Amino acid sequence: MDATLAALADPTRRKVIDLLRQGPRPAGELAQAVQMSAPALSRHLRVLRAGGLVQAEAGGADARLRLYTLRQEPFTALQAWLDQVQAFWAEQLGSFKEHVERAHADKGHEDKGHEDKGHEDGGPAADGGACAGREGGS
Repeated sequence: MDATLAALADPTRRKVIDLLRQGPRPAGELAQAVQMSAPALSRHLRVLRAGGLVQAEAGGADARLRLYTLRQEPFTALQAWLDQVQAFWAEQLGSFKEHVERAHADKGHEDKGHEDKGHEDGGPAADGGACAGREGGS
């Protein structure tokens, strides 16, 4: 998977992948679509082939013509890994949500307790907790 991620790290290579999602294409057409010289694109195609993301096949009657196509396997492996990462974060965020909801519910019970003690706003008294009318209070 490291080779897959390394190959996908470059925006030009991601553009080539997007173009190949539409179907097989010759290198010259890919170079033109990404506005790059054939030798420059050849280096990107080499990285994509080495990462197992694309393959080159003979293009019909002209044996010199190589059609590039996507290979499914590395994308399937990447998707499986991303699904595991997504499941981890879904669980973490679900646990955090439950924690916040519990804390909010507990806070609601605490606020009710303050109201029962006679504080008008349900919060701490303005005099630091001393209630008016209590002996020694101001």
